[in-house]
Amino acid sequence: MPTYEYDCAGCGDFTQLRPMADRDQPCACPYCGSQSQRVILSAPGLATMSGSQRRAITANERSAHAPQTLDEYKHSRKHPKGCGCCTPNKPLAPTQTNPHALKGKPAGRPWMISH
Repeated sequence: MPTYEYDCAGCGDFTQLRPMADRDQPCACPYCGSQSQRVILSAPGLATMSGSQRRAITANERSAHAPQTLDEYKHSRKHPKGCGCCTPNKPLAPTQTNPHALKGKPAGRPWMISH
């Protein structure tokens, strides 16, 4: 729920957590109880965090209730079939389409460096 600012005639301004549907409705002052109108006194503040921090928090919340077993962890860390970092690759051999046994696809511009 967002925090809204209200101005009480007797007590001054205060903030209140309210549903967005009730943002334009008057709010009772927490000190004197009189109805106060919503005002905008400060710029909105956004609580943001990096994506890696959000993923870490999500993982911590998930593991607090049902931590992964070692087999589940190993299965989730596997790369797709044909990944070159975990599976041994067969050595490249010259073929008719790749006569120099290059790793990349042969292109029409061999002098260009591709990524």
